[in-house]
This record gives sequence, C-alpha cells and structure tokens, in this order.
Amino acid sequence: MLILLVAFAVSLAVTLLTVRSAKRHAHLSHDHDLSGPQKFHATPVPRIGGIGIVAGLLAGVLVLLGRDAPAGVQALVLLLCGLPALLAGLTEDLTKAVSPARRLLATALSALLAVWLLDAAIRRTDIPGLDWIVSFPLGAALATVFAVTGVANSINIIDGFNGLASMCGVLILLCLAYVGFQVDDLLVAWLALAGVGALLGFFIWNFPAGLIFLGDGGAYFLGFYIAELAILLLLRNPIVSPMFPLLLCIYPIFETLFSMYRRRVLRSMPPSMPDGIHLHSLIYRRVMRWAVGNRSAKALTRRNSMTSPYLWLLCMLAAIPSVLFWDNTPVLAALILLFGVTYVALYWRIVRFRAPRWMVFRR
Repeated sequence: MLILLVAFAVSLAVTLLTVRSAKRHAHLSHDHDLSGPQKFHATPVPRIGGIGIVAGLLAGVLVLLGRDAPAGVQALVLLLCGLPALLAGLTEDLTKAVSPARRLLATALSALLAVWLLDAAIRRTDIPGLDWIVSFPLGAALATVFAVTGVANSINIIDGFNGLASMCGVLILLCLAYVGFQVDDLLVAWLALAGVGALLGFFIWNFPAGLIFLGDGGAYFLGFYIAELAILLLLRNPIVSPMFPLLLCIYPIFETLFSMYRRRVLRSMPPSMPDGIHLHSLIYRRVMRWAVGNRSAKALTRRNSMTSPYLWLLCMLAAIPSVLFWDNTPVLAALILLFGVTYVALYWRIVRFRAPRWMVFRR
C-alpha cells in the first residue's frame, strides 16, 4: 500500500505544479485548437499530464527498489523501456509536429526494448494458428509489438473526456493487481498498484474540472504500461488465461477496431482519419441533451465530465467478469464476443437517436 500512496502523492504534487505553472509554459503545453472533431474542452488546457503520472510511477518504483532490489531493478528497466513512447507523445504535445505513425513507431520501439531487456514477449494466445506463430522468437516479438502499440493507440483514442482514459486505466490496473496477488506475482501486483496511485494523482486535477489532460505522452505511455504488465503476468504465470487481458482491455481495443471498420468500410475514409463519431463522442452529443444550447465554459465542462461515467460503466462491464474468470479461457472468449455484440447494439441505437432511456439524463 505504501507504493500506491507514494505514487499518488508524487503524481498529485507534480500535476498540481504543472497546473499552477501553466501560464509560463502555455505557449508550448496548451491545446489551443478547440475546433477539431475530437475536441470537447471549452478553454485551452495543458496536455502534459503524463509527466506527473511518470513521476508518480518512478517514486513508486523507488519504494519497490528499497523493498526488493531485484524487482525494483526490473521495474526501473520497464520504465526506461517506455521512454520512447513517452517522449514521442510529449514531443507531439509540445510541438504538434509528430505524426501518428511516428508515435506508433516509438511505441513499437518501447515494446521491442521490453522484449529485449525483460523478455516480455507474447508466447501463448490460446488462438489456433497464432499460438504456432508466437512459438518462434520473431513471431512472438512481432505479436508483442502489434499488441502493445494497439493497446497504446486504443488508450489514446478514448482519451477525449475528463477522467475517461485515466479512470479506465485505474480499473484495468486494479484488476491486474488483483490477479497478480491471486497468483503471488508481487512484481506485477505492486507495479499495477503504483500505476493506480499515479493515475489517481492525475485524476483529481483532470476530473471533473479538466485542469490538465493526459496528452499523447500520457496516453501512449499508459497504454504501453498496461500492455507490458499484462504480458509479464501471462509470461510469468501459465495459469492465467491469455483471454484475461484481452477482455480486461476490450473496451478501448474494440473502440479502436470498430472505428477502423467504420471509417474504412462504412465511410470510405483512411482508418487513421480522426472523426467525431466515436461512442464517447455520440454520448456527449446525443445523450447529454440537458446541456444543449448552453455554450458557457462551465456548462461545456460539466457536460464533458458527465459523459465519462457512462464509459466507466462500459469498462466495468468487461473488467468485473475478467477478474471473476481470469483462468477460464472458454468463458472469457464468450464474454469478449458478448461485449462486442453489446457495444455494436448500443452504438447503433445512439447513432440513430434511439439511446436507451436509462442513459438519457435531463434536468
């Protein structure tokens, strides 16, 4: 618990310092473009929340280093492996000049470093054919790079509203910590709790007021961190089903895959082209009707923040079953399929202005 508290305190303090000094670095760190299809904030806000999160994680890892030197060294190596993903994202946050392809390449480099330095590679999937591919070192490395960059990109995609990506990250990391303790994998469990503390330190300033955002640096690093902890959990504990982390992260992953299908197949657009009709965007625009017409900064911020709890619930609908059946591959596979059907049904109802009554909140 000390690791969680230290990570929380340091993240809280560093993020507060970033917010309080915002005027000094506003020309670099603020997101001044409020007109994009995925822009839902009312005023320019710093996009460098990843700095506080990484600072909190580093503090938690130093506590671990004092308790268990070998585990602490592994944790430090993991953070070092994540530097390319973090730095590429932060560079984009500060310069607005790093393309998505370059950010993904940097995240792939982080994944390769983890394969090289920590042997953190996917070697089993419980998927016929793919298990044969990952039985070879090159196949395992390629599958790992694909999975890590995919998760990192998916976290970045859902990072659009106050508290959305960070609270989903907290839920996912709590589940990883729970299963880590269940199988006595204390390295993964403690690192997951350090991530929870660091994210909560950021969350307090991000939700509901939206004083700071994760930014690309925070989102890509968070995705890398979650993916690597899941890979380490599977690698070190054969009893854990490979379907467990897939169901656990299915909300951001399915959001990404469905968005690619929607853009390429339904709209004949490049899959990387941003648009404003993600599920979270539709909930903001079509479910939160009580705020329509009021364009004040206070009302828009409230509308932004009230969107996130709907998606937290969706994330929990996958997270809770994943920890109940973490060692049962057939059940987890069935639940993944059920989530996909539920997501698509909910999406098509909202896009057709037929949102379920329980979702529609009116004053």
